[in-house]
Amino acid sequence: MKSHELLFAAALVLPVLGLSESPLLKLDPKRIINESNGFLKEREPEMSAEEYALYEKVVEMISSQPDFALKLLEGMSNDKEAQPSPAFEFILGNAYYAAGQTAKAESSYRSAVKRYPTFLRAWVDLGVLYYTAEKFTDAIPCFAQAVSLGDRDPNTFGLLGYSLEKMGNVVPAEMAYMQALAADPTNGDWMEGLLRIYIQGRQVERAESLVKNLIKARPTEARFWLTYANILIVDHRKLEAIALLETAAGTGVAGVDELNLLADLYAEQKLIPEAVAIYQKILVPAPELGERKLLRLAEALATDHQLQQAQDVLTKLPASLSAESEINSLQIKADILAAQKKWADARTHLQKLLQLAPLNGKALLSLGRTYAAEDDLPRASFAFEGALQSPDFTYAASLELANIELKNRHYDKSVEYLEKALKIERTSAVEDYLARIRPLVVKKSE
Repeated sequence: MKSHELLFAAALVLPVLGLSESPLLKLDPKRIINESNGFLKEREPEMSAEEYALYEKVVEMISSQPDFALKLLEGMSNDKEAQPSPAFEFILGNAYYAAGQTAKAESSYRSAVKRYPTFLRAWVDLGVLYYTAEKFTDAIPCFAQAVSLGDRDPNTFGLLGYSLEKMGNVVPAEMAYMQALAADPTNGDWMEGLLRIYIQGRQVERAESLVKNLIKARPTEARFWLTYANILIVDHRKLEAIALLETAAGTGVAGVDELNLLADLYAEQKLIPEAVAIYQKILVPAPELGERKLLRLAEALATDHQLQQAQDVLTKLPASLSAESEINSLQIKADILAAQKKWADARTHLQKLLQLAPLNGKALLSLGRTYAAEDDLPRASFAFEGALQSPDFTYAASLELANIELKNRHYDKSVEYLEKALKIERTSAVEDYLARIRPLVVKKSE
């Protein structure tokens, strides 16, 4: 694809799939911990009779009145001469967690699993505590230990998968997510986690299958439509991506990101009226984005010498633009007029632009070229000298000034500008140009 063609495909890559981030899962960690308050007979440590009597009184309070339950539990723990049982420490940890005292909860859970290493639910709750604190390195061995002890709860597998994913361990994360889905096949969190793994591994076919299921399960979540569209683009199925996004737009699901991608695809396929119509829709919820996109399209058309179409796109812009968009609009209008060799009209727009941004290198370079086209070399030189101060345009301005000095037979100055340009970018064309001019400097000095 040539550089002057409409290039919107650069935005159509996996990092914008809408799933590049993996926020904490939509789980209720307190529910998991509260539901663990019942004991598993013959698999966990037992409480003393005294502890169990208190446990029966406070177990319902932990979720509804955590502070009061905590006082009762702490009171018994402090009164006893002997160390509380691991089971009691576990319940105390749950009470601390419910009361928001996570450091004490961690200490209680740690003590419980140290004294009773096969205490499955204590490992799970300790893992949940680390997970909610985003300490995924610490959470992984807790969930893994729970699984090794026989836990087959899909939440445990899912949380293990998520924690592994966050730490970059994608292969075991994939396996954990698959185990979670095997037990809970409709869980969107586990599907989404597995989808991220497939996307990262460029497993297009598997990713497509999963995202289809996610769209069926959550049809109003626009990000899944965006993800699916990008998967199709990566798989070189852009027309299918357009059809998909058109469906999302037609049903009202598509948001700004989805509409933006649809319009970019239209523009890349040279469907200019369709692209403009979508960009205009974007103007309402995201004015600056809509402006930038329309201006980018107009600039691409102007560069591609489709001047009338470029002018038509500019007419779709709102009357009032942001400062940045106003500057870009004036530059594009000037470029269109310059392409039509309407030098004076182009200068009018450039001068308006320079009133808004006096040091704009591109505008100064364009202004200099309008003067040079009419052989007004002093004014052209003045404009190019201004552009020379802008690092992004020093190279182009140096070449323009070298040409002017050559016309004025100031060969030494022409050489200086060419050498300046070559320090920025060495090209054989400029080197050949310099080689032809250098002998003229010697001849003049003789």
